[in-house]
Amino acid sequence: MIEVSQIGKSYPDGVASVFWALKDVSFTVRSSEVVGLVGANGAGKTSLLRILSTVLRPSAGNAWIGGQHVVQDAQQVRRLIGFVSANTAVYDRMTAAEYVRFFGRFYDLPDDELEDRIDELFVRFRMTNLRDQLCGRMSTGMKQKVSIARALIHDPRVLIFDEATLGLDIMAARSVMEMVLALREESKCIIFSTHIMSELERLCDRLVVLHRGRLIAEGTAEELMAEYHEEHLEDMLFQILAADDEATTV
Repeated sequence: MIEVSQIGKSYPDGVASVFWALKDVSFTVRSSEVVGLVGANGAGKTSLLRILSTVLRPSAGNAWIGGQHVVQDAQQVRRLIGFVSANTAVYDRMTAAEYVRFFGRFYDLPDDELEDRIDELFVRFRMTNLRDQLCGRMSTGMKQKVSIARALIHDPRVLIFDEATLGLDIMAARSVMEMVLALREESKCIIFSTHIMSELERLCDRLVVLHRGRLIAEGTAEELMAEYHEEHLEDMLFQILAADDEATTV
């Protein structure tokens, strides 16, 4: 469903040089799969997710979502994806239903279908108590659930979560994780970026580890922990990043 091939992203760095935030990154994500995107701050995760969501143009390489090229077929790609981040804003003066309805109309959904879809999402994710509440009066966790409903209104085949649980309390974060697991059962293709080890362990079928803009490891948590002889995910990831730092400074 997602194919990334030798993606690179560069930015100007001084008068005559460039900085590569991403370089030669390649991987795939299948339907009914949650792939965890992990790495230290500055690893290139957000740049990669913005390329996949058509917000940024790659400087090198190619990426496809559902067979559609993220640059050449950007409009079609936007209809295939839903994007949620920790910084997704809601409109304080709208109710939850008004906010989701507003975005649903961007996808040209017929009115009856749109209302049915809103009803389905609010019931399914136990959000009916939020339906007529102003977004400006909601907690951070409530707002994030509404943001996820907004991302799902057009029933996208691919979901991109960019640190979507950042700043949420334990109950709100758990609710988001339950939503992600339910979406996987619907055969959705999901990329989930997070720094929280428990979320990676609970949600992710495979991990893609970025460091300094490069993909340095890929596989299931069990495969990677066995390869690096570690019993804990955090220790394994620390070893991978430290080993790459040592290799690149030699």
